[in-house]
Amino acid sequence: MSRAEAVEAPRRGPEAGPERRPSVLWSLGLFRSELITVLRRWRTLALLAVLAAVPILIGIAVRVDTGGRRGGGGGEGGPAFLAQITNNGLFLVFAALAATLPVFLPMAVGVVAGDAVAGEANSGTLRYLLVAPAGRTRLLLAKYASVLAFCLIATLVVAASALAVGALLFPLGEVTTISGTQISFADGLLRAVAIAGVVAVSLSGMAALGLFISTLTNSGIAAMATTVGLLITVQILGQIPQLHAIGPYLFPHYWLSFADVLREPVYWDQLVKNFELQALYVAVFGSAAWARFTAKDITA
Repeated sequence: MSRAEAVEAPRRGPEAGPERRPSVLWSLGLFRSELITVLRRWRTLALLAVLAAVPILIGIAVRVDTGGRRGGGGGEGGPAFLAQITNNGLFLVFAALAATLPVFLPMAVGVVAGDAVAGEANSGTLRYLLVAPAGRTRLLLAKYASVLAFCLIATLVVAASALAVGALLFPLGEVTTISGTQISFADGLLRAVAIAGVVAVSLSGMAALGLFISTLTNSGIAAMATTVGLLITVQILGQIPQLHAIGPYLFPHYWLSFADVLREPVYWDQLVKNFELQALYVAVFGSAAWARFTAKDITA
């Protein structure tokens, strides 16, 4: 179903009328249309290509630095997982996520979220989308769902690229957890998938913030720049010792808690706090985006 078909679908058929509520299938078609639109943009493809390149660069750098020796000394001063890559290529997944999560992944999400509504207004297609009887709420939910799907896709791109490079350049085998115990490679792979899911959820709060900013302007570039600028500002605030009291309330504070998935048993305290904080941001800025978008005068 194309984007135009998703918009026009409720009008087809003799039983369709202006008061007919869109079906669940129509809503799924709208979400599918929004996601395809996001993934077809050259900007999005370029962002995914950059994210996929990061694990490649890390893997090559570690390989060159250690000469492929097991237990090599590469990675001093880098992410905590970096020194383990030469022993097990699966650790490249964890190292790549740790390296991309503070900046690259949230910047990509910020660009997509910031462009969600403002980009449509800037290109003059927002009014066309609102012609369908879905309503602004349903359209906003479809856009947020597509941004969340991008969060997961971007995270999986990093993980898949890291796994492929890790398997190519380094040995694979049993995984030594942070607790010092050994788990099988299959168990380690399942935990890598779980970590990718945790990282995607960690980005949901920023996605809601970016969507809210996108409803405040008709300029996609302004919305994207503001979202990325806020990300940088919040990251800086989190590093100032004098402001440590506000740290637990900043959305990136618990991002690296995904490392606790590699403990035996899994340590849930920081993970739960991360999920609760992201849920708070989604509730606050999602509500703000809804209030702004449903009352906004659409002129483009």
